This record gives sequence, structure tokens and C-alpha cells, in this order.
Amino acid sequence: MSKKIDIKRFDKSLPLPEYKTKGAAGFDLAAREDVTIKPGQIVAISLNVAIAIPKGYFMVQAARSSTHKLGLMAANGIGIIDSDYAGDEDEYKFLAYNFTKKTIKIEKGTRIAQGILLKCEQAAWKEVTKMKAKTRGGIGSTGHK
Repeated sequence: MSKKIDIKRFDKSLPLPEYKTKGAAGFDLAAREDVTIKPGQIVAISLNVAIAIPKGYFMVQAARSSTHKLGLMAANGIGIIDSDYAGDEDEYKFLAYNFTKKTIKIEKGTRIAQGILLKCEQAAWKEVTKMKAKTRGGIGSTGHK
């Protein structure tokens, strides 16, 4: 059964986000307006939604697997959207970096990002002076192959 979650569209001429297949983990997010991005530029692309993420959950916002074909990548790798980022004007944005030497034009309605809803739990820290596990040796400690 799907979880019912409040969502606001800023431009109702664009469809609600949707999961494109039965097995899709993420739902697609589309540009709300036409955007021009110059070479090397980072632009915040409005994604047309504010979502009331349930308490105990968060949203991962990532590039779609085809976003690189547009000459763009997520400037911040992935976005973490907290459950309390759910106000009436808290429109999701995709921080797009143009890694090409050409100006890129994104048309309104272009699916550019995806959202993945995940459960989360906040940690309660218990500070110690020594860790119980054996030290592994740092980055790359399990080998190269």
C-alpha cells in the first residue's frame, strides 16, 4: 500500500511527479520553467513541488540516470531534504552544474531529478575514548581489486 503524502504543485499545468515503472525506487521531478545554463555555471532549477515528508522520513534528491546526457550534473552530488522543509513556499530545487563548453537550455517539463523517500532515525551520541572495533587502515584498506 502506498503512503498518502501531501504535495503542492506551483504550476498546475505540469503533472504530479510519478514513478515511471512498478519497480521504480524514485519518482521523477521536472523543471517548472525554461532555464538557460552557461558553461561552468550552477543554476537552481525549480522543480514545481513542495512535499510534506512524514516525520521519521527524509527525501533523497538525485540526478536522473540520464541527466548527464543533457550536459548537467548535480552540483551538490545529492540533496537531503528534511521532513521539516515542508512550508508553503518550500519548492524543491535541483542545483544543476553545466560541465560542458556549451550553453544548455532546459525546457519547462524536462524531467531532470528524482526523489526517493526513505525512513531515518536520529542518533543519540554516546561519546567514548576508545572504539571497540579493530582499526581497518583508512581509505582503500580493503585493496584495489
